[in-house]
Amino acid sequence: MKLKKLIDSLNHAINGIIDAVRTERNMKIHLIVALIVFIACFLFDVSKIEFLVLAITITMVIAAEMINTAIEAAIDMTTNYYHPLAKVAKNAAAGAVFITAINAIVIGYVIFWDKLSNISYVVVHKVKNSEPYTIFIVLVIVSISTIIAKAIFGEGTPLKGGMPSGHSSLAFSIATAIAFITEEPICIMLSFLMAFITAQSRVDSEVHSLSEVVAGAALGMILTVLIFTIFKI
Repeated sequence: MKLKKLIDSLNHAINGIIDAVRTERNMKIHLIVALIVFIACFLFDVSKIEFLVLAITITMVIAAEMINTAIEAAIDMTTNYYHPLAKVAKNAAAGAVFITAINAIVIGYVIFWDKLSNISYVVVHKVKNSEPYTIFIVLVIVSISTIIAKAIFGEGTPLKGGMPSGHSSLAFSIATAIAFITEEPICIMLSFLMAFITAQSRVDSEVHSLSEVVAGAALGMILTVLIFTIFKI
């Protein structure tokens, strides 16, 4: 019972993100910019500290936008006429988003300007010699892309159904990443076997249809292969 409540809580939380992406234009813009920034981390020599600063900054902007959306929805639900205090509340919430956005621009400028000035056509290091957090960035990109896809299709809930399957996306993304960083056939086969079992379990439990699982697997694999191929020397 406690596990079910925890899953429901996570489901509601992620559903809130998807609803915001689905209904708010600014949230779509924030997520697209976040994807661009995470991809840029492959192009430039971004240190762990710089990556953490970027991740926290992006999180602040997205969280502020969601709080702004929640405030606007609550005011619109309770007020069906013009009220000056409602205007103050909405403007203050929008101002908070604006402040975090300006902060993000400043941080992006500080971190990337010198790197952009010294840009070369030689990209990062070989994937096999990359640090573990590089793989983490791939998973973040796959996760954000899955959320955007779910928002576009508008089916199911984040953890229960919907197009595409998030579990399949991440499982096959991890398996594909392992295939790039190891030369052991056994490891590669076991990785894809575990990914297949994960996807199969979603179909057997009737949480996802076969097409949703296949779409999720394809999304995870294609994005991972694309990123690894582009940035591999």
